[in-house]
Order: sequence, then structure tokens, then C-alpha cells
Amino acid sequence: MFTIVAATVFFAAFLLAAGVIVGMFALYHEKMAAALLFEPITQQPPVYHLRISRRRVNPDRRTVPAVAPSGVFAT
Repeated sequence: MFTIVAATVFFAAFLLAAGVIVGMFALYHEKMAAALLFEPITQQPPVYHLRISRRRVNPDRRTVPAVAPSGVFAT
């Protein structure tokens, strides 16, 4: 008797699982097909424009350090 009850419970659980799987496929088959056929929109890679500018030094404004006489540091 236990074998018949166990087999019935197992068979009912199997039918329930199979029904859930079939039901999910029936409800969501359009979304699954759309997801499989989806082609992402191609996007241009970002282009970065860099502008490097530096100040130019005018030769007349440039200060040249004066050379110290050699006898200043002598003790």
C-alpha cells in the first residue's frame, strides 16, 4: 500500500513540475523568442578630443639667474 501511495505522490509531483514548465513556455514563449532574436543597437564608440596647450615663454621676458662670483663662497 505504501508503494502505491509513494508512486502516486511522485507521479503527481512530476506532473505538477511538467505542467509548470509547459505553462511557463506557453506564457513566455514570445518574450523568449524576442530575447533570442534581439540585435543590440550599434553605437559609435566615444571619441575624445584632447587639446593640449601650454604657454610659450617670450625670450625677452625670460630671466637668467646671475652667476655668483667665485670669491663669494670662499672663506
